[in-house]
Amino acid sequence: MGKKWITDLAMAVLLLLLMAYSLVWEVLHEWMGIAMLALFILHHIWNRAWYRSIGRSRPSRYQLVQTALNLLLFAVVLGMLLSGLIMSQHILDFLPLRRGETIARTLHLPLAYWGFLLMSLHLGLHWNGIMNMVRRCLHIQDASRNRVLLLRLLAAALVGYGIYAFIHYRFSDYLLLRTHFIFFTPDQTAVRFVMDHLAVMGFFVCAAHCGGMGLRRVSDRKKGK
Repeated sequence: MGKKWITDLAMAVLLLLLMAYSLVWEVLHEWMGIAMLALFILHHIWNRAWYRSIGRSRPSRYQLVQTALNLLLFAVVLGMLLSGLIMSQHILDFLPLRRGETIARTLHLPLAYWGFLLMSLHLGLHWNGIMNMVRRCLHIQDASRNRVLLLRLLAAALVGYGIYAFIHYRFSDYLLLRTHFIFFTPDQTAVRFVMDHLAVMGFFVCAAHCGGMGLRRVSDRKKGK
Protein backbone atom coordinates (compact mmCIF):
# COMPACT_ATOMS: atom_id res chain seq x y z
CA MET A 1 0.00 0.00 0.00
CA GLY A 2 2.81 2.38 0.86
CA LYS A 3 4.30 2.39 -2.65
CA LYS A 4 1.04 3.85 -4.02
CA TRP A 5 1.06 6.80 -1.61
CA ILE A 6 4.77 7.40 -2.18
CA THR A 7 4.16 7.50 -5.94
CA ASP A 8 1.23 9.89 -5.47
CA LEU A 9 3.25 12.20 -3.24
CA ALA A 10 6.23 12.11 -5.61
CA MET A 11 3.95 13.10 -8.49
CA ALA A 12 2.48 15.94 -6.43
CA VAL A 13 5.95 17.24 -5.52
CA LEU A 14 7.12 17.02 -9.13
CA LEU A 15 4.03 18.83 -10.39
CA LEU A 16 4.64 21.51 -7.78
CA LEU A 17 8.17 22.00 -9.13
CA LEU A 18 7.00 21.87 -12.74
CA MET A 19 4.68 24.80 -12.05
CA ALA A 20 7.79 26.98 -11.54
CA TYR A 21 8.74 26.56 -15.21
CA SER A 22 10.00 30.11 -15.78
CA LEU A 23 12.10 30.04 -12.60
CA VAL A 24 14.13 26.91 -13.47
CA TRP A 25 16.20 25.82 -16.46
CA GLU A 26 14.19 24.57 -19.42
CA VAL A 27 16.27 21.39 -19.59
CA LEU A 28 15.56 20.68 -15.90
CA HIS A 29 11.86 21.30 -16.54
CA GLU A 30 11.89 18.75 -19.35
CA TRP A 31 13.73 16.17 -17.25
CA MET A 32 11.17 16.62 -14.48
CA GLY A 33 8.41 16.21 -17.06
CA ILE A 34 9.92 12.90 -18.19
CA ALA A 35 10.15 11.78 -14.56
CA MET A 36 6.52 12.77 -14.15
CA LEU A 37 5.57 10.63 -17.15
CA ALA A 38 7.41 7.63 -15.65
CA LEU A 39 5.64 8.11 -12.30
CA PHE A 40 2.31 8.53 -14.09
CA ILE A 41 2.76 5.14 -15.79
CA LEU A 42 3.94 3.55 -12.54
CA HIS A 43 0.98 4.99 -10.64
CA HIS A 44 -1.49 3.35 -12.99
CA ILE A 45 0.35 0.05 -12.86
CA TRP A 46 0.07 0.09 -9.05
CA ASN A 47 -3.64 0.93 -9.33
CA ARG A 48 -4.68 -1.34 -12.21
CA ALA A 49 -6.93 -3.35 -9.87
CA TRP A 50 -8.96 -0.18 -9.21
CA TYR A 51 -9.78 0.17 -12.92
CA ARG A 52 -10.91 -3.44 -13.06
CA SER A 53 -13.27 -2.83 -10.13
CA ILE A 54 -15.17 0.02 -11.83
CA GLY A 55 -18.81 -0.93 -12.45
CA ARG A 56 -18.74 -4.19 -10.48
CA SER A 57 -20.95 -2.89 -7.68
CA ARG A 58 -23.28 0.00 -7.00
CA PRO A 59 -21.05 2.90 -5.88
CA SER A 60 -21.80 5.33 -3.07
CA ARG A 61 -21.79 9.09 -3.64
CA TYR A 62 -18.26 9.26 -2.31
CA GLN A 63 -17.12 6.54 -4.71
CA LEU A 64 -18.84 8.26 -7.63
CA VAL A 65 -17.04 11.52 -6.87
CA GLN A 66 -13.74 9.68 -6.40
CA THR A 67 -14.14 7.80 -9.69
CA ALA A 68 -15.07 10.93 -11.64
CA LEU A 69 -12.13 12.82 -10.15
CA ASN A 70 -9.68 10.01 -10.91
CA LEU A 71 -10.79 9.70 -14.53
CA LEU A 72 -10.71 13.47 -15.05
CA LEU A 73 -7.26 13.67 -13.46
CA PHE A 74 -6.05 10.87 -15.74
CA ALA A 75 -7.23 12.73 -18.86
CA VAL A 76 -5.82 16.10 -17.75
CA VAL A 77 -2.39 14.81 -16.68
CA LEU A 78 -2.11 12.69 -19.82
CA GLY A 79 -2.91 15.76 -21.94
CA MET A 80 -0.39 17.84 -19.99
CA LEU A 81 2.37 15.25 -20.46
CA LEU A 82 1.67 14.68 -24.15
CA SER A 83 1.60 18.42 -24.87
CA GLY A 84 4.91 18.70 -23.00
CA LEU A 85 6.45 15.97 -25.17
CA ILE A 86 5.33 17.81 -28.30
CA MET A 87 6.80 21.10 -27.05
CA SER A 88 10.18 19.63 -26.02
CA GLN A 89 13.04 21.80 -27.30
CA HIS A 90 15.98 19.92 -25.79
CA ILE A 91 15.75 16.31 -24.62
CA LEU A 92 13.02 14.99 -26.93
CA ASP A 93 13.32 17.45 -29.80
CA PHE A 94 14.07 14.54 -32.17
CA LEU A 95 10.47 13.30 -31.91
CA PRO A 96 8.43 13.97 -35.09
CA LEU A 97 5.63 15.76 -33.24
CA ARG A 98 5.96 19.38 -34.42
CA ARG A 99 2.66 19.37 -36.29
CA GLY A 100 0.64 19.74 -33.09
CA GLU A 101 2.93 22.28 -31.40
CA THR A 102 0.53 25.24 -31.70
CA ILE A 103 -2.30 23.38 -29.99
CA ALA A 104 0.12 21.94 -27.42
CA ARG A 105 1.36 25.42 -26.46
CA THR A 106 -2.22 26.65 -26.07
CA LEU A 107 -3.32 23.76 -23.86
CA HIS A 108 -0.21 22.96 -21.83
CA LEU A 109 -0.52 25.81 -19.31
CA PRO A 110 -4.22 25.42 -18.40
CA LEU A 111 -3.81 21.62 -18.29
CA ALA A 112 -0.90 22.05 -15.87
CA TYR A 113 -3.02 24.21 -13.56
CA TRP A 114 -6.01 21.90 -13.78
CA GLY A 115 -3.72 18.95 -13.12
CA PHE A 116 -2.32 20.74 -10.07
CA LEU A 117 -5.82 21.44 -8.74
CA LEU A 118 -7.19 17.95 -9.43
CA MET A 119 -4.13 16.21 -8.00
CA SER A 120 -4.51 18.27 -4.82
CA LEU A 121 -8.15 17.16 -4.57
CA HIS A 122 -7.07 13.57 -5.25
CA LEU A 123 -4.58 13.71 -2.38
CA GLY A 124 -7.26 15.22 -0.14
CA LEU A 125 -9.64 12.33 -0.74
CA HIS A 126 -6.84 9.89 0.20
CA TRP A 127 -5.47 11.96 3.08
CA ASN A 128 -6.60 9.55 5.81
CA GLY A 129 -4.70 6.73 4.14
CA ILE A 130 -1.59 8.87 3.69
CA MET A 131 -1.61 9.98 7.34
CA ASN A 132 -2.18 6.42 8.56
CA MET A 133 0.86 5.32 6.56
CA VAL A 134 2.93 8.18 8.05
CA ARG A 135 1.83 7.23 11.58
CA ARG A 136 2.82 3.60 10.99
CA CYS A 137 6.22 4.58 9.57
CA LEU A 138 6.93 6.96 12.46
CA HIS A 139 5.33 4.69 15.08
CA ILE A 140 3.00 7.48 16.20
CA GLN A 141 0.10 6.44 18.41
CA ASP A 142 -3.16 8.36 18.84
CA ALA A 143 -2.47 12.10 19.05
CA SER A 144 -3.28 14.02 22.22
CA ARG A 145 -6.07 16.59 22.27
CA ASN A 146 -3.58 19.47 22.34
CA ARG A 147 -1.70 18.09 19.37
CA VAL A 148 -4.92 17.67 17.39
CA LEU A 149 -5.93 21.25 18.22
CA LEU A 150 -2.51 22.54 17.14
CA LEU A 151 -2.68 20.63 13.85
CA ARG A 152 -6.15 22.00 13.15
CA LEU A 153 -4.99 25.56 13.82
CA LEU A 154 -2.04 25.05 11.48
CA ALA A 155 -4.37 23.61 8.83
CA ALA A 156 -6.67 26.63 9.18
CA ALA A 157 -3.70 28.99 8.76
CA LEU A 158 -2.54 27.02 5.70
CA VAL A 159 -6.01 27.19 4.16
CA GLY A 160 -6.22 30.94 4.76
CA TYR A 161 -2.84 31.59 3.18
CA GLY A 162 -3.63 29.16 0.37
CA ILE A 163 -6.74 31.18 -0.54
CA TYR A 164 -4.65 34.36 -0.56
CA ALA A 165 -1.98 32.73 -2.78
CA PHE A 166 -4.68 31.37 -5.12
CA ILE A 167 -5.93 34.92 -5.69
CA HIS A 168 -2.47 36.54 -5.71
CA TYR A 169 -1.13 34.19 -8.39
CA ARG A 170 -4.30 34.55 -10.47
CA PHE A 171 -5.01 30.84 -10.64
CA SER A 172 -8.44 31.44 -12.15
CA ASP A 173 -6.89 33.21 -15.16
CA TYR A 174 -4.81 30.14 -16.00
CA LEU A 175 -7.59 27.66 -15.28
CA LEU A 176 -10.02 29.52 -17.54
CA LEU A 177 -7.43 30.25 -20.27
CA ARG A 178 -7.67 34.02 -19.79
CA THR A 179 -3.90 34.27 -20.21
CA HIS A 180 -1.31 32.16 -22.01
CA PHE A 181 1.74 33.28 -20.03
CA ILE A 182 2.82 33.10 -16.39
CA PHE A 183 3.62 36.50 -14.92
CA PHE A 184 6.30 36.90 -12.25
CA THR A 185 7.32 39.95 -10.26
CA PRO A 186 11.02 40.93 -10.47
CA ASP A 187 11.63 39.81 -6.88
CA GLN A 188 9.94 36.42 -7.35
CA THR A 189 12.12 33.48 -6.26
CA ALA A 190 11.66 29.79 -6.97
CA VAL A 191 11.54 28.99 -3.24
CA ARG A 192 8.80 31.55 -2.55
CA PHE A 193 6.85 30.39 -5.61
CA VAL A 194 6.98 26.74 -4.54
CA MET A 195 6.04 27.53 -0.93
CA ASP A 196 3.08 29.66 -2.01
CA HIS A 197 1.86 26.98 -4.41
CA LEU A 198 2.30 24.40 -1.67
CA ALA A 199 -0.12 26.50 0.39
CA VAL A 200 -2.59 26.48 -2.52
CA MET A 201 -2.22 22.72 -2.72
CA GLY A 202 -2.82 22.51 1.03
CA PHE A 203 -6.02 24.51 0.64
CA PHE A 204 -7.43 22.10 -1.94
CA VAL A 205 -6.20 19.04 -0.01
CA CYS A 206 -8.06 20.29 3.08
CA ALA A 207 -11.17 21.11 1.05
CA ALA A 208 -11.25 17.65 -0.54
CA HIS A 209 -10.51 15.93 2.78
CA CYS A 210 -13.40 17.71 4.54
CA GLY A 211 -15.74 17.22 1.58
CA GLY A 212 -14.83 13.55 1.37
CA MET A 213 -15.56 13.01 5.07
CA GLY A 214 -18.94 14.69 4.59
CA LEU A 215 -19.81 12.42 1.66
CA ARG A 216 -18.75 9.35 3.62
CA ARG A 217 -20.99 10.32 6.54
CA VAL A 218 -23.95 10.71 4.15
CA SER A 219 -23.20 7.30 2.61
CA ASP A 220 -22.89 5.67 6.05
CA ARG A 221 -26.25 7.12 7.16
CA LYS A 222 -27.92 5.70 4.06
CA LYS A 223 -26.41 2.29 4.69
CA GLY A 224 -27.65 2.41 8.28
CA LYS A 225 -31.26 3.01 7.25
